[in-house]
Amino acid sequence: MSISVRNIKGIIGVINTPFTSENKIDTDSLEKYVEHSLKCKVAGFLVLGLAAEVHKLAHDEKLLIAETVVKKTDGKVPVIGGTAATCQNERINLAKEFSESGCDGILVNIPFENEHSFISDVKAISNNISGFMMLQDWDFHGHGIPINIISKLFSELDNFKCLKIEVVPAGIKYSQVGDATNGKLHLSGGWAGTQMIEALDRGVDAFMPTILHDVYGMIYHLHSNGKREEAKMIFNKLLPIISFSHQHLDISIHFNKRLVHRQGMFATPNVREPILKFDEYHENIADELIDYAIQLGENVEKE
Repeated sequence: MSISVRNIKGIIGVINTPFTSENKIDTDSLEKYVEHSLKCKVAGFLVLGLAAEVHKLAHDEKLLIAETVVKKTDGKVPVIGGTAATCQNERINLAKEFSESGCDGILVNIPFENEHSFISDVKAISNNISGFMMLQDWDFHGHGIPINIISKLFSELDNFKCLKIEVVPAGIKYSQVGDATNGKLHLSGGWAGTQMIEALDRGVDAFMPTILHDVYGMIYHLHSNGKREEAKMIFNKLLPIISFSHQHLDISIHFNKRLVHRQGMFATPNVREPILKFDEYHENIADELIDYAIQLGENVEKE
């Protein structure tokens, strides 16, 4: 389908990787997740982001996941394929194969070490993408990709349309990137939209949570329709979940899988090793918060 990136507004569902009890990719669970998220009116899907335990997946497993989601989505919303990998050749190969399998966009995740190598690697991947390119600006220890590099790439690469910002702090960078690109670069907030109200105030286009797409979607809808206080009230109810589950990426993976398992989408909450241990204290708190999260979703559905 023909994608107008500027029309990708709202919630982009980030998909954890479901595993069977035999530790295989569970395509049936993937399909259930996609179906549920479409009912929640997501604006798109991101497959094989960092939350997908992507570095524990074989190449053929990555292709299977992307192909399954593309097929199940059936052109209703765009699908973005993530190319996080340990080497540049694999990133390029994934970009090619995801484009060929029907992904509308490609998420490019490259650690920023220096300007020359970063620009060279991004351009090499850009040349192998048939749709749009989204850069992932992930840095939980700093400010991420320098603004001047983002601006340079945006001016030189026609298919660089989107930026997913996940840095500390994210808020000011949303505005800085928006100013540097004259508001023309599509901006998404990741990491469960932890700064969602601030990001909405700053004009961010989309958010990428893994769970509770109905709740996040309602927040976006209310804010976009001038009901900031109502949006803030619902967002504030999410904060206990965000506070616990986003201590660390691995904790969020454990929690999110347990939640979607309880919701009937994933057949198991299984994760792959190596991963941070989720002990009995985590489990007790997670069970309490999952009850709370399910109730929150039911209340939003009634509104």
